[in-house]
Amino acid sequence: MARKKSEPKGESNAVAKTLFVRCRYCGQKNTVREGYKNGEAKCGRCKLALSNEFHKKFADLGKHEYVHPSDSKALAALRAIPGIDTALRQLLKVTGESAIRVTFMASAVKVTPKQCPDLHAKLQIACTTLGVDMPDLYIQQNPIVNAFTGGVDNPIIVLHSGLIERLNEEEILAVIAHEVGHIHAEHVLYLTAAQLILAVATIPLASLPIAGIIKELLTASMRGALLAWMRRAELSCDRAALLVTQDPHVIGKTMMKLAGGTLASKIDYDLFLEQAREFQKNYDEKKLDKFWADIINAGLSHPFPIWRVSEILKWVDSGQYADLMKK
Repeated sequence: MARKKSEPKGESNAVAKTLFVRCRYCGQKNTVREGYKNGEAKCGRCKLALSNEFHKKFADLGKHEYVHPSDSKALAALRAIPGIDTALRQLLKVTGESAIRVTFMASAVKVTPKQCPDLHAKLQIACTTLGVDMPDLYIQQNPIVNAFTGGVDNPIIVLHSGLIERLNEEEILAVIAHEVGHIHAEHVLYLTAAQLILAVATIPLASLPIAGIIKELLTASMRGALLAWMRRAELSCDRAALLVTQDPHVIGKTMMKLAGGTLASKIDYDLFLEQAREFQKNYDEKKLDKFWADIINAGLSHPFPIWRVSEILKWVDSGQYADLMKK
């Protein structure tokens, strides 16, 4: 609730009065001019738009309340492979979680309350909304618009500089919340192993000893099942991002920028949503479209951006998102 700030004695009545507005996301108290409208000013701490709308924090959110059915099904298939958990833990014991931390401590910028405080505030918002202990967050110089979560017992989140430069404040929150979703949904063990498999597939790493270790510890069926699950896990974390941003259009516009790149400013968002619904309709009704979508997407680390939008729209339309927000 906004509260008027008293004017100093003798101040002209022509001077605009100011109000105190508390950020619905991070709780920071901000000063704004009287008569401002929602969205016209940004919080001085988290840089998100100020609004008097309510922002829900989940007191006891269970992962099965939002995890995508495809994620659950693929994870069940993965866990059904004999010895998979033991093999993964042996792999990560050999590669070492400390190696991940040393790499980013030495080559990236660690976000703290003093270093990039607005990003730290967004991380705190995502963690308090979903009920997750705060991991370390790093910014890595990389033009590829991407982010990832790695580690096992003490996961870290890494944002690429290209992503931060491309997205607005709400969209950056969505990406951070997506990565926090991986932690909340307990994806990290499998996700880190899948990322190692993808990493050693690149030419610079293919000749390193780690490539041989992966082949020795993980069978071809384990590697294939991991990568198949990895793509589906992203759909669950898009839902987690929606539970934090609490605006499906923030997710949609984030995907629009992932799909359209620097041309996103010239793209009609409503037509983009129509494209997402058309894709889903063709996927559901045309066997050949479904075949090619599945085949092409099998070679990617993430589902197509359009596919991710259609899945979020479907979840919202189903009423399941609204039901969670009412709890």
